[in-house]
Amino acid sequence: MNTEPGFTLIELMVVVAIAAIITAIALPNYSDYVTRGKIPYATANLATKRVQIEQWFQDNHTYVGYPNCTTIDATTAQYFSFSCAGLAASAYTLTATGTGTMTGFVYSVDQSNSQSSTISASGWTGNATCWVTKKGGVC
Repeated sequence: MNTEPGFTLIELMVVVAIAAIITAIALPNYSDYVTRGKIPYATANLATKRVQIEQWFQDNHTYVGYPNCTTIDATTAQYFSFSCAGLAASAYTLTATGTGTMTGFVYSVDQSNSQSSTISASGWTGNATCWVTKKGGVC
């Protein structure tokens, strides 16, 4: 009896099924990993801006007139926009709002260093009194 070398249809279908299962597990985990990698763009820049605005306060004895609310590097700007709400003589709130793939992520910090997160992105949720950095509202 002569047999042709190669793969049978069953063998090929088993390989395709295994590849599909691996992809179904790996792709969502990779997406979460990429999202977690973008969160420090917000938290690190909010911390930097907080130091800068406190330095402004030391020089001017007021938060009013702080000029660098929205100034940020181009890489960070593609994921978050920054704003200073409620600039007053003795109060402020710095906010990083997600844009593009980070839409739904909002991080903020105020003059008393109270950190908060409001997240409503796909698969991510959380309203916390800290900066949520992982899925499930984990700070």
